[in-house]
Amino acid sequence: MNEPTHKYDDIIHLPHPVSRKHPRMSAWNRAAQFSPFAALTGHSDAIQETERLTDEWIELEEDQKTRLNEQLQILREHLPSQPQVEITFFKPDEKKSGGAYVTVQGRVKRLDEYRRRILFTDGTAVALWQISSIQGELF
Repeated sequence: MNEPTHKYDDIIHLPHPVSRKHPRMSAWNRAAQFSPFAALTGHSDAIQETERLTDEWIELEEDQKTRLNEQLQILREHLPSQPQVEITFFKPDEKKSGGAYVTVQGRVKRLDEYRRRILFTDGTAVALWQISSIQGELF
């Protein structure tokens, strides 16, 4: 009559064994054992990068280039007063072909003839070849 009625009735009320060699694992480490494994690490980032759209650089017409050159000459003449301008330029993408048209505003500090760029008082630099338009109080 003392036979167990269920398979584990003989051990169900025994104390939980505790190892003297191995410390008890924290709940955080136990949970980490069952966390999902990302076999394709970076795959979702690559997909998002492919989905990201970029603009294509638009070559300026000759009359637009002439107008920009005239504006740069006017800017050069008024550099001591650090004129306020708004420049729209093409910023190439670092990871894929194309880029984006960006507009910056600020006071022009100088024209760097050697590196062919415009420097603003806040440290921003814009390469002359990237400029698509210049707006400001002088024009």
